[in-house]
Amino acid sequence: MTLFVLIIALLIEQIRPLPVDRWVLQPLRSLSGNLFARFGDGQGGHGRLVWLSVVVLGTLLTAVLHYLLWELHPVFAFAFNVAVLFLTMGFRRENRFFSEIHLALRMGELDRARALLADWRGRDCGGADASELARLAIEQALVGAHRSLFGVAFWFVILPGPSGAVMYRLARFFADEWGRGAQAESDDSSRFARRGFELIDWLPARLTAASFSVVGDFEGAVYCWRTQAVLWPDKSSAILLASAAGALGVRLGMPVHESGGIVDRPELGLGDEASADYMQSTVGLIWRALLVCLFLLVLVGLAGWVGG
Repeated sequence: MTLFVLIIALLIEQIRPLPVDRWVLQPLRSLSGNLFARFGDGQGGHGRLVWLSVVVLGTLLTAVLHYLLWELHPVFAFAFNVAVLFLTMGFRRENRFFSEIHLALRMGELDRARALLADWRGRDCGGADASELARLAIEQALVGAHRSLFGVAFWFVILPGPSGAVMYRLARFFADEWGRGAQAESDDSSRFARRGFELIDWLPARLTAASFSVVGDFEGAVYCWRTQAVLWPDKSSAILLASAAGALGVRLGMPVHESGGIVDRPELGLGDEASADYMQSTVGLIWRALLVCLFLLVLVGLAGWVGG
């Protein structure tokens, strides 16, 4: 049933994308803001309490609802799983931004590409040339594909019902929201949220990176993973970008224009500079990795069926 739920939720999202801001982010911002107003006094311990209240209780509540619906009828549990997975993925949104930037670069519309990328990343990239825009879009797409699809799917498979998908999505929300300073009550709260997400994402990120390696240039991916990922400041995305850059044979990272200045970053990958052509290759890499993961899930299901 897990495989069918994943496929159906993914198909529904591709056909009718979810308004993520309206149905996911805004309610979560309102909930976390109300909890912070109730419990917070500027101390990091209250940030931890808010995180635990939302992430842990949300995960447990989802598991209980799944169990109750399963006891009522498996069809209700199946529909619940599809609905929750649809709400927690958001892969189509990432794909839409990436496709529009790709088209803008193909048409030579750099200003439009910069505006789309700034809206997607939440940071201005004025002054970026075509290669830099392609590089940043590829990086955003790779991390976004993992966090909105592969990571969600991993925990959906591991924990009962859709509780794992809910846990991953909630932890990601707090890491993104507090990490950007939207909740400035305490730096300790931000560190706690980022650390919590890093722990939850530790194994899924490595499995996604391994999938990129398998469906691309394996030797290049492993070399970049081992030698370059340690240089990247964001540990949660380092191995994803390093392995994907090596698998694609493209150079990512490097200094970029951001918020009116130049941000120095280490180089990731080997080979050519990023371009619109490599953006198309990135799409193929992500979909091939997804097919590999689904195939492995089929094999696991068959093994369990035969063993049973």
